[in-house]
Amino acid sequence: MGQILLSYLNPGIELAPRQPRHIRPRTIAIVLGLLLTALAVFIVQNESNWPRAVFAAGITLTLFSITMASTRRVLAPAVSVALFTAIIVLVSSEKLRLMHMSLHAYDIVTFMLSRDTMVFLFSNFPAMMLALTAALVLLCIATRYCHHCDPIRVSRSFAIISAFAFATLSYQAISIQTKHTSMLHFKKERMLSNFYVSWPQAWDAVQRGQMLEAAAPGAVTRPFEPSEKCTRPANSPHIILIHQESVMPPELYPEMGHDTFIDPLFRSGDGKIHKLRVETHTSASWLTEFSVLTGVSTYAFGRMRMFVQALLAGKVGDSLPQVLRGCGYRNTVFYPLSKNFVSNGRFYSSIGMREIFDRKKQGANSDYQPDYFYYNNLLKLMDDHFKTSDKPLFSFLLTVATHMPYTNTFKPERLVPGGNPDTDPEGHEYLRRVGMAHIDFAAFKAELNKRFPDEAFLIVQYGDHQPRTTLDYMSVQERNMLSDRQNASTSKAFLTYYAVEGINYDIPDLPQFDELGVPYLSTVVLEAARLPLPPAYLERKRLMDMCAGRYDGCNYKNDILAFHRRLIDSSMIQQ
Repeated sequence: MGQILLSYLNPGIELAPRQPRHIRPRTIAIVLGLLLTALAVFIVQNESNWPRAVFAAGITLTLFSITMASTRRVLAPAVSVALFTAIIVLVSSEKLRLMHMSLHAYDIVTFMLSRDTMVFLFSNFPAMMLALTAALVLLCIATRYCHHCDPIRVSRSFAIISAFAFATLSYQAISIQTKHTSMLHFKKERMLSNFYVSWPQAWDAVQRGQMLEAAAPGAVTRPFEPSEKCTRPANSPHIILIHQESVMPPELYPEMGHDTFIDPLFRSGDGKIHKLRVETHTSASWLTEFSVLTGVSTYAFGRMRMFVQALLAGKVGDSLPQVLRGCGYRNTVFYPLSKNFVSNGRFYSSIGMREIFDRKKQGANSDYQPDYFYYNNLLKLMDDHFKTSDKPLFSFLLTVATHMPYTNTFKPERLVPGGNPDTDPEGHEYLRRVGMAHIDFAAFKAELNKRFPDEAFLIVQYGDHQPRTTLDYMSVQERNMLSDRQNASTSKAFLTYYAVEGINYDIPDLPQFDELGVPYLSTVVLEAARLPLPPAYLERKRLMDMCAGRYDGCNYKNDILAFHRRLIDSSMIQQ
């Protein structure tokens, strides 16, 4: 291996005059061979996908070549890049263990720019931070030592050509990577390539000066005033917010064909279907959750949007649950998966929803349970709560039965209508599951009425995104444009619904826009509960009216950006 490396380097190297401190070239070649072998073994074992493996190796070798060009040495760049790579992998592993998300390049920006973050880390994780500090000191000492002990001198032109070649190889490798990879930041694999992939996302945020797209600092001089103490009406309802997984009104795609018995699921108390424009299709439910709970578009976070919940945990100050907690509500979450999925648990807790009933706490034996399973768990909690407390209850409940795949029959013993005779099998199974959701929801409402006749309830449900089956009814061009932000503000592929109704409670008039941008749904919830709107929500209401229900895609974008600046300047969104 050493001889191969020497023959590779030969065209662009020379030896400096022999000094006592110099390491023999043969020894350097052996070290390079060992490091390259270790890198290859690690990447093959951990990347498990050839395009990603080539990409990770190519970027690492590009860093080596760039460092070689700046120093004209071989050993120091090799050792420094190897130690840097090892540190990145170890830190990423530890972050994944603690926070359930691998290292992102923007984490480094956050640490460098935030003294408070550094104080927090050293106070709460002293052993880990001391080990990291020691590793960085070792990197510096080893690099300096190797620099002075290396007799090999490399031509800068040769090093630059090598860097260009490896960078080109990396670009070609990642270009043929077709699998959606955002979820990999929450899994124990591909930590090195994930870190490299996050560089453009972090750079995008650094260029703006913050993650959130906003008006320039100083352009807006009116931060929001602190909210006054919430004076809650005596008859404030309990609020149930239901995240209906992958559910949308089938009438958006009449060609699917469906049994109309499910249509009442989509109608509000006023008898109308209210369209909701969301910001994702087929998957990434947490994007819709984020916008619903925080009142901000995920598109405003640019390339960082896939990680908003993980990156903004502890950095949001005016979310819907926080407002409700300020009004005396008890906040609970009924979550169908592990609370650690995509860092949701951390995010929920940070915005005032610390009572998280995830799969384990609810006693689920699998990730897929019928909706009535979660409704029954909520009813049990209500039984106990109403016996011991007069506090109003806010419950955020997420369903999962209508989630893909639709290639198997879920709960085949339940005989529920699906599609028409000519509906494709997956579409039929999807509609059948929506039928079960409708039946379970109707039974839940009846049970609320029966068990708690003296309690008032406001129920708001929404579809988080369309199911995969709607792809079959789109043209190739439409499918190819799903990742286009501009298309997302106009295409029906991003339409679902929201529905508002009351039990022992008369809901006020609902907004009558053609469609509602998902970030405004929290404002609709507060108004439907007749709760006082804090200053930031009064501004959201103004924008909602001015933009005719649009958020991303609003014709008054400067007003949206000014609103974001006020959120930042008021520390309601921390960067």
